[in-house]
Amino acid sequence: MTGLTQALAAFVAAPTFGSNEQGALAVAKTGFMDTIATMLAGHNEPVVNIVRQFFANATTPAEAPVPFLGTMHPAAQAAFITAVAGHALDYDDVALSGHPSTALVPAILAEGYLLNSSGLDALRAYVVGYEVWAELVSREPDQYHLKGWHPTGVFGAVGAAAAVAYLRRLNVADTRQALAISASLASGLVANFGTMTKPFHAGRAAAHGIEAVRLSMLGMTSAPDVFEHQAGYLNALSKAGRVDRTRPADTLGKTLRILETGLSIKRYPVCYSSHRTIDAVIKIVEAENLQPSEIKNVHVITGVAQASMLRNHRPVTGLEAKFSGEFAVASAIVARDVGLSQLTDEFSTRADVSGLYSKVSIESVDTVCPLDPAFAFTDRVTIETNDGRKFDSGEIRFPLGHALNPIDAVGLKRKFMDCIETGKTANSAIKGADAGLYDRLATLETLPSLRNLFK
Repeated sequence: MTGLTQALAAFVAAPTFGSNEQGALAVAKTGFMDTIATMLAGHNEPVVNIVRQFFANATTPAEAPVPFLGTMHPAAQAAFITAVAGHALDYDDVALSGHPSTALVPAILAEGYLLNSSGLDALRAYVVGYEVWAELVSREPDQYHLKGWHPTGVFGAVGAAAAVAYLRRLNVADTRQALAISASLASGLVANFGTMTKPFHAGRAAAHGIEAVRLSMLGMTSAPDVFEHQAGYLNALSKAGRVDRTRPADTLGKTLRILETGLSIKRYPVCYSSHRTIDAVIKIVEAENLQPSEIKNVHVITGVAQASMLRNHRPVTGLEAKFSGEFAVASAIVARDVGLSQLTDEFSTRADVSGLYSKVSIESVDTVCPLDPAFAFTDRVTIETNDGRKFDSGEIRFPLGHALNPIDAVGLKRKFMDCIETGKTANSAIKGADAGLYDRLATLETLPSLRNLFK
């Protein structure tokens, strides 16, 4: 029986895409659109500027651009900066217990620019990276977040390495080396949620994917069984050691998980763990025209891992507020929205907002969504008013924008254009944010070169 590491390498080196490649490429295209949108919106966040300063004196050789800077960098650095920008607002898409596009797309854009890859090649590379990530994460029945792992950083490095190895057309042996190298580079801790280090995880993952491939091409060796070994990647990450390291990976390239799981597009720039709650609160307060002064209490029922990520119970900064269930509820009541304009230090500490924090209680339930174990099967919200009225959201299965409750093309374009305008407000000189960018992304499979994407 072929081991998991070898099977993954064989797939990446010569991938097949099943009977619905076009459907898979369409999902990948959505990932490119959403990541580039959030990248341009988040390009001026403090963490992005810090990373830019970190690389300020190390910009040779000039291999790939950072679109919002108009400067050239080594490919790994370009991917790093771009990925940090894409994840800085926590507004990027969600799947596979993490944020796949914010690791995959920046690595593909940077290395694909250097290689003069086509848009079709870029989309196929995305699918390859997604499938490798999905194969690995599917083997763990427990919740990575409860062990402390941030899957975006941990699986993103391997997924990005797979995508870049495909772009480079590495043979099976070199691909296996690259994947195993990336497995040792993978990291990211939940304890750093609500700080600048969380988007840093995405940057490191994208850059490590490129670096792992480059190291393999130079001849660096690595374990031939790094994923299935008892002291290897999967077992080391596993919360309780129940991970399946021996199941044959014989469905790779036949039944594409990207078609089953898809991508969930965020409607709110906060931790995805609170999106069901936000939808429910907004629906109730709008239907009943409830005012903040009328609220006696709000009770939220959510998953254990979700609650663990919403760790900031009295946030005092916009960054902390992204990981606060109390803020999500309060903003939904006060503003009837949880948007970029609410994610500020000033709004999170306003008396009418912070005054609601103590009125929110959060109960954890130990149910598991079969599609993604990071989430409970359902969430639920009840609101009680001072005059004794009670409103119950009922069971909430999928938030608006989820792959199974999807955003439509109009909504996706609206988010894209809103992000572009947000980016332009911060920097009117953004390179590549012209009116044709969305159209070029919408027909990415026909683009002869990624070098033509940003004009």
